[in-house]
Amino acid sequence: MENQHKSERKAPLQHLAIIMDGNGRWARKRGLPRISGHQQGVQAVVQTVDECVKVGIRYLSLFAFSSENWGRPQKEIDALMELLLQFLSSQRQKMLDGGIRLRVIGDRSRLSESVCAAIAAAEAETATSETLTMILALSYGGRDEILRAAKQLARQAIRGEIDLQKIDNEKFSTYLDTAEIPEPDLLIRTSGERRISNFLLWQTAYAEFYFSEVFWPDFDAAELHKALADYQQRKRRFGLTDDQLDSDIDPQL
Repeated sequence: MENQHKSERKAPLQHLAIIMDGNGRWARKRGLPRISGHQQGVQAVVQTVDECVKVGIRYLSLFAFSSENWGRPQKEIDALMELLLQFLSSQRQKMLDGGIRLRVIGDRSRLSESVCAAIAAAEAETATSETLTMILALSYGGRDEILRAAKQLARQAIRGEIDLQKIDNEKFSTYLDTAEIPEPDLLIRTSGERRISNFLLWQTAYAEFYFSEVFWPDFDAAELHKALADYQQRKRRFGLTDDQLDSDIDPQL
């Protein structure tokens, strides 16, 4: 029997994560206000979701608004939140008809009541959808997520509700925002930047990375398929040697 890692290597890409970067630079290059770049970026999201459904990807994580983005001008933040509300409203029926489930991860304490209510409604309405789970990272930071999980564990340990000696990687993962969601197979970042910017730090430990040179508003089906084709050429090692990768024998036996 093939070992678990080998089975994972041969399985099709299940979870795609994307850092949608370059909206502002796309707009500036065209002499447009930054919000125009964000508006065009929403269209790229719609196209990407459609294409992921077509190729059978089951999970799509999108870095929409980081915890650091709260430092941007308030006018831009307000415009981004309004775009989010418009997106949830305009895509509601499409998500329901297409079997798209919405999950939002991140610290919601800084989001407005109207945004939180819209998110909660969309999550509830699409909770039973199974074709694609779209995970939006809002007010999200990887370090913050890990810290929140650690604090929750500490509180339970203090109350005697959990034995810290029994905490392993798998158990710790259940305390993260992404509990019950498989780890990303591939992480794409657009705009030519080569960093992960505090996104899914725990979850991308064994993910493959692909850096696209195009700004996010220009990211289309063709660019997505370039990334997917590149991923198919990768050999995922999970810490194993080439000999182990080519063997059907479990290296732990």
